[in-house]
Amino acid sequence: MSTETKHIASKKKARFDYAVEESLECGVALQGTEVKSVKAGTISFPDAFAEIVRGEVWVKGWRISAYAFSSAFTHDPDRPKKLLLHKAEIKRLSRKVDEKGFTLIPLDFYLKNGRVKLSLGLCKGKKQFDKRAAIKERDVTRDMQREFRKGLHG
Repeated sequence: MSTETKHIASKKKARFDYAVEESLECGVALQGTEVKSVKAGTISFPDAFAEIVRGEVWVKGWRISAYAFSSAFTHDPDRPKKLLLHKAEIKRLSRKVDEKGFTLIPLDFYLKNGRVKLSLGLCKGKKQFDKRAAIKERDVTRDMQREFRKGLHG
């Protein structure tokens, strides 16, 4: 059985603002036209985060716009969406979030075998100097690659 994945959207800013310690693949419980809207790419999640409430993981701040071709049966674009995880995974995440100050941030959205999946990151916030170091490292790497290419062609 082949696993066909199609990338929908990613949150690049999350990898800059947070240090991603671990990443999990989660299913998402969606209603009616939400799946068609996600497949069409009409999603927005700049401030999205996940929260553990009574043993369930919920994503808040993830907006799925109304499907353009739907009739009267549309969904609420801003409702919290439930993530599908095993109980043991939820307990482990809950312990880390409570004890060590981690945050659950959605990183990527994709389709896997026709089902909407979400890559949930267990993240810790970066300080300002960490962000500056990441920018400097990226610039140095870019300059090195540019010089290397110049040496090959020049």
